Amino acid sequence: MKEARGKVFRYGDNVDTDVIIPARYLATSEPSELAKHCMEDIDKNFIKNVHQGDIIVAQKNFGCGSSREHAPIAIKAAGVSCVIAETFARIFYRNAINIGLPIVECKEAAEAIQAGDTVSVNFDTGLITDETTGQTFQGQSFPPFMQKLIDAGGLIPYINSQE
Repeated sequence: MKEARGKVFRYGDNVDTDVIIPARYLATSEPSELAKHCMEDIDKNFIKNVHQGDIIVAQKNFGCGSSREHAPIAIKAAGVSCVIAETFARIFYRNAINIGLPIVECKEAAEAIQAGDTVSVNFDTGLITDETTGQTFQGQSFPPFMQKLIDAGGLIPYINSQE
């Protein structure tokens, strides 16, 4: 995946893993089951309205809280193609890359992009385009080795492909 394009779901600061995937649903690791409850404690209509390729935009410290890998798995399984935020909690950042969920840090994009906008992200260059407003923002591009992990679907599939 070299690019993502989709409608934006927007959230604020400190979106923690307990609202991304509430602890009461952690009895399973099945991605499709986790997806059914993604974001429900912060946005009850998220799973009804999200479509394959859509994008989450948030402010500071997205993915804070526990270190559960279930949170990025739920987001990815719900069909989200990318998360853009001003900053990410470090453990969420690592978990997202490990499971193949593209994430981009960009303060300007996180501040300007609004819910419902259509946004595209070029992972090679880090260029974020708000197609609704015509604004562009320079996010962090992924180094080639991280792009390989994401393209493979995460760390485990990448390692398995190297054998």
